[in-house]
Amino acid sequence: MASLLERASSSSKVQFAATAIASGVVVAGSIMGYQRLRREERIHQLKDSIPSLIDEGEALRRINSFGGAEKAKADKEDLRNELLARRAQAGDYDDELILEQLARNRVFLTPEGLDKLRNSFVVIVGCGGVGSHCTAALTRSGVSKIRLIDFDQVTLSSLNRHAVATLADVGSPKVQCLQKRLLAITPWVHFDLRQEKFWDQAADRLLAPWEGGGQKPDYVVDAIDNIDTKVALLKYCHDHKLPVISSMGAGCKSDPTRIMVGDIGTSTDDGLSRATRRRLKLLGITKGIPTVYSTEKTGEGKAELLPLPEDEFQKGKVGDLGVLPDFRVRILPVLGTMPAVFGYTAANHVILSVTGYPHDYVPAKGRDKMYDGLLAAVQGGEERILRHMTSGDASITLGLRVPITSGDMAFLVEEIFKGRSAITGLTTRLTLVRWRKPAKSILVRIGEGPNEQKSSNVKLHDLVCMTKEEGIRHDKDVLRGDKKPEDIYDSATVEKVEALLKDIAKYEKYR
Repeated sequence: MASLLERASSSSKVQFAATAIASGVVVAGSIMGYQRLRREERIHQLKDSIPSLIDEGEALRRINSFGGAEKAKADKEDLRNELLARRAQAGDYDDELILEQLARNRVFLTPEGLDKLRNSFVVIVGCGGVGSHCTAALTRSGVSKIRLIDFDQVTLSSLNRHAVATLADVGSPKVQCLQKRLLAITPWVHFDLRQEKFWDQAADRLLAPWEGGGQKPDYVVDAIDNIDTKVALLKYCHDHKLPVISSMGAGCKSDPTRIMVGDIGTSTDDGLSRATRRRLKLLGITKGIPTVYSTEKTGEGKAELLPLPEDEFQKGKVGDLGVLPDFRVRILPVLGTMPAVFGYTAANHVILSVTGYPHDYVPAKGRDKMYDGLLAAVQGGEERILRHMTSGDASITLGLRVPITSGDMAFLVEEIFKGRSAITGLTTRLTLVRWRKPAKSILVRIGEGPNEQKSSNVKLHDLVCMTKEEGIRHDKDVLRGDKKPEDIYDSATVEKVEALLKDIAKYEKYR
């Protein structure tokens, strides 16, 4: 071994290689050291370039936990308005002046109606374009207790549609901006600001009664543009019997004559409404929520939400660009006038509802009996399949239940199959049947004896809409026969149905 090392050390090639390696290590160390020094130097330069808060005073504003600027130093006008608001809210304000300011509303709504409005408590969730105009209209009309819920700040792009924000408000929380500007108009209004995102776990707190008096919200306004949050709010209000009106999508809309107030079940031509309606139906809510929506359809030359460019995906996860997880990252084309129309329409509905002024809106489709009939048809179909799989044993189906509701029927027929047979497109005598024959028993048993529970394992994405005549043939040839759908339907029909069933499976996770 010693002789081997001696020969290696005497070899000029080995010596040369060792020298090269050592030199490389020295050079790499020098480069890394230089880069570290440069980085530290740049950090020091950056820190030195930041003006001292002591020197600049209020000229610079600290960044809050939401990434926005805290409230700037108020100017003289803001201070005057704030002092006046404190006096007014403490009762040191002539009520005759308030009545004079609200004189036109008082004549229209009657003194009794205006009193109801002045004593009302309204919650606005979402204080952007729609929510800000709704809030402004409610305060100007006489609502005296308003809770504002929004996590976001005013941005430059907000100014094309926000009701009261100015350049000076950019970077400030939207809830604070609304309060500050509206107190200059209606100093007697009490605001409860909640700068946070609405979510289901915080619903009890965010929609709690007004502190001090225990008054429950007389109305809730949904001005949210995020599907998950919107559905959570509407579900909570529906379950807790809180009156609510929901504003649907103002983006990509341009025709104010197409804006309507109607039940959630009638808003068929609006994208945000469609997605919200589908999710609510899976939660068992098919009607009973008034909405502001547009019947305007997209067309050539009209604005639309385009997919993100491919280069944005190349940069990484586009979801990381969102303000919050699960929030949209694309800029929605919005004509500044349209959110105002949506907001004023929602405020108008609240005012009429609270004061008891006569008003109507398009009624929900009277299809509850049809949904119940479809549910009974699915129940009967599952019983027939189970008896067929057990050689005609009728006792096996006693007490059998299906894990499906009337709301599920509404979702499938209205949202997925558009009220038509997936086979022929016919719209009458509809039913729902399994698309494919089950490969194994559909029976799910829990317990024994008199406490036994029996149910079917049918899923929504197992079912397809057909006419009753088509369903009878399908049941005979496929579900209780030896054929597959591919054997009796053409390839285009099979592909269409399979695509629809995949669409159902995507939404089924929200049940």
